Amino acid sequence: MKQLELATLGGGCFWCTEAVFDSLAGVHEVVSGYCGGHVKEPSYEQICTGDTGHAEVVQILFDPELIGYRELLAVFFAIHDPTTLNRQGHDVGSQYRSAIFTHSAEQDADARETIAALTAAGAFAHAIVTEIVPAATFWPAEDYHQEYFAQHQRQAYCQSVVAPKLAKFRATFRQKLKQD
Repeated sequence: MKQLELATLGGGCFWCTEAVFDSLAGVHEVVSGYCGGHVKEPSYEQICTGDTGHAEVVQILFDPELIGYRELLAVFFAIHDPTTLNRQGHDVGSQYRSAIFTHSAEQDADARETIAALTAAGAFAHAIVTEIVPAATFWPAEDYHQEYFAQHQRQAYCQSVVAPKLAKFRATFRQKLKQD
């Protein structure tokens, strides 16, 4: 049996990140949820206050023989702005922070090395502020948040924010997409 691994990444609104990572070959499952806070079983309404300490994240179950953790990080840094503290576009608050919740010492090292390489290459005009912390308890978001883009593509936010991000991702990472 294949040994699957977990990655937990926060790059703003989980509707955007879930749609992207769902499209990658080697990704078995993507679950939207909350991580990094101090409230047990938080609700969306609670985390939106910014008082729980949670970030909106996606937890990705992937096959490292088909897609590596560093490849997931490459996608992660390409689909959001890791230089803005507690915000992504019009979404503002600590729940939208850029965060990598690591599940092993190897993931921690990979994340730090990736950020160092991006910084050395001058990939961004401003400093990367992505936090790297050990994975905390992951709380799945409410059912209505799961596969949100797939179910609500005509919704205004999905058309104006998620769809353009997904289109850019698909053009850039065409060779990494799942084959239908």
